Amino acid sequence: MSSGNDQQSEALSKPTFSEEQASALVESVFGLKVSKVRPLPSYDDQNFHVYVSKTKDGPTEYVLKISNTKASKNPDLIEVQNHIIMFLKAAGFPTASVCRTKGDNTASLVSVDSGSEIKSYLVRLLTYLPGRPIAELPISPQLLYEIGKLAAKLDKTLQKFHHPKLSSLHRENFIWNLKNVPLLEKYLYSLGQNRNREIVEHVIHLFKEEVMTKLSHFRECINHGDLNDHNILIESRKSASGNAEYQVSGILDFGDMSYGYYVFEVAITIMYMMIESKSPMQVGGHVLAGFESITPLTAVEKGALFLLVCSRFCQSLVMAAYSCQLYPENKDYLMVTAKTGWKHLQQMFDMGQKAVEEIWFETAKSYESGISM
Repeated sequence: MSSGNDQQSEALSKPTFSEEQASALVESVFGLKVSKVRPLPSYDDQNFHVYVSKTKDGPTEYVLKISNTKASKNPDLIEVQNHIIMFLKAAGFPTASVCRTKGDNTASLVSVDSGSEIKSYLVRLLTYLPGRPIAELPISPQLLYEIGKLAAKLDKTLQKFHHPKLSSLHRENFIWNLKNVPLLEKYLYSLGQNRNREIVEHVIHLFKEEVMTKLSHFRECINHGDLNDHNILIESRKSASGNAEYQVSGILDFGDMSYGYYVFEVAITIMYMMIESKSPMQVGGHVLAGFESITPLTAVEKGALFLLVCSRFCQSLVMAAYSCQLYPENKDYLMVTAKTGWKHLQQMFDMGQKAVEEIWFETAKSYESGISM
């Protein structure tokens, strides 16, 4: 269990820049004249939507990202993330453009005197992407299929990415890497004693027995690691028949990137697509079909999928409960997953692996015959 002092030091690591300070940063570091700034929701960093005075041919909207003090101590990781964003954009993915600093870097370390100490934060500026988060819209089976396909394409494309600091993505004790589910044990106290905790403890136990022993059989890749329903933006367009169709217009937040496995990416994507769904147990099959149209899973990977989806629910729900203790003022944002997440996890648990897999695999199979369920 973390002590109060540990919690306080972690809480203090989150940036607390005012809108005026954010505006001054954009002007001093990136040389852009700011016309308006508004805060954006964030987990443990700080983000601002920045409007700049119209330039000759440049964009007028950006996102200023200020990393927490802990993340700011790892500039190599931030640099790799920025270069991946640029690499994916060049490969045709709807990612942001990375704005260079006045010194022609992709990020800048700024120091702030808080009175009692000087703190350093890495700041960067990305172009603002259009579209609405898919969390705000009902998702069709076809869109779920496309999102699964996108996840697989992204991981496959990153196999061609090279960078001298790529080893920074080997994040051994990173709590959000799906491999590190057993690390949740030290945060379980934040759940209290109830059925939710019992389910999480059981999932961790199964993970140690049934996933940790099979990791060497999974195919490794770089994972985005956070393709949630707020990190994928979509826009509507008219199809040839005149009906409105949705397409992905933006992929956000590469902060959880790390080395993982193809099966991790599809499990994480399935879990997050279930959150707002009216038919959560049906989601997995559509996402899986899209993913496997690019990267078919092996039998061992498929056999671990159910437990990996449950494990990601546990990561998200436990860390949300823990983070709420650190940042009670950010509770609404932190508890988005928990509104339906516990219910979905309990339903998966009650139905059991065989029943859920049957729904997923039959739905995925129906795409092969051209009749999606």
